[in-house]
Amino acid sequence: MNLIRSMTYNINYDNPKDKNNPWKYRKEMVASMIRFHRVDVAGLQEVLKNQLDDLEKLLPNYGWVGVGRDDGINKGEFTPIFYLKQRFELLSSGTFWLSKTPDEAGSRGWDAACKRIVTWAEFKDRAFESRFYHFNTHFDHIGFNAKHKSAYLLLRKIQEICSDLPTIVTGDFNCNERSETYKILTGHGRKDLEYRSLRDAQLESTYDHHGPTITYHNYKATRLFGLMKKFKRLKSALRKFNVEMRIDFIFIKNNFKVYQYGVLSDIWDGWYPSDHMPVVADLVLY
Repeated sequence: MNLIRSMTYNINYDNPKDKNNPWKYRKEMVASMIRFHRVDVAGLQEVLKNQLDDLEKLLPNYGWVGVGRDDGINKGEFTPIFYLKQRFELLSSGTFWLSKTPDEAGSRGWDAACKRIVTWAEFKDRAFESRFYHFNTHFDHIGFNAKHKSAYLLLRKIQEICSDLPTIVTGDFNCNERSETYKILTGHGRKDLEYRSLRDAQLESTYDHHGPTITYHNYKATRLFGLMKKFKRLKSALRKFNVEMRIDFIFIKNNFKVYQYGVLSDIWDGWYPSDHMPVVADLVLY
């Protein structure tokens, strides 16, 4: 069975103003999440160049692809894809901007607050000789129009670049499953079917979801959510909160089946590696 463990993980950018959760204390934990859980391919978000350099040293068995969103080289946040070098051969890769001019480095799209990018890579599994693509992104957190346009652009680019080959799409989409952006990506209620939709890996898992249902916690204790479930009057509010805070997704397209899916809530003596929890899916390529 050709099983690929994929991850999406917003590692939280190295913010010098955040004295409570500095990167120098978090970097070992972030690397350990990838290494200990034996991830094959990981799409990361909010990665600055110094963080990328640290992870490259801490994860010597992994290669990576990506560019900075501000200049197409090293400035600004990366959305890099890490992959096990021994298992996968990198065949091709690239980055495009979520804007009206996707090939223009540093371009910003529509009503977005920030420049946003998608990094993609084509891999060949050395053992099985099978090929697949991986797209990784971080949608804007402010612009509603930018999110919608970005969703359509992403679908179009996936179709142009990889056609009918198996595809993994990871990212922090800054939207939940009730949003119009999610519906565009998955085709729910979308009349325009010019581009093939993506499938939410969580909904196709053979086994039940593992771990918390939220993916963004902003360094707040998820243990409290378990206690809140005991109180009936808070259940509906909690359910709504959980849906709204699932903003990190793994999508699939074409020949992938989902074996299992989960959100990892690992902490170290009360310390979180990031303000997001990584999402992991074991995908079977057939």
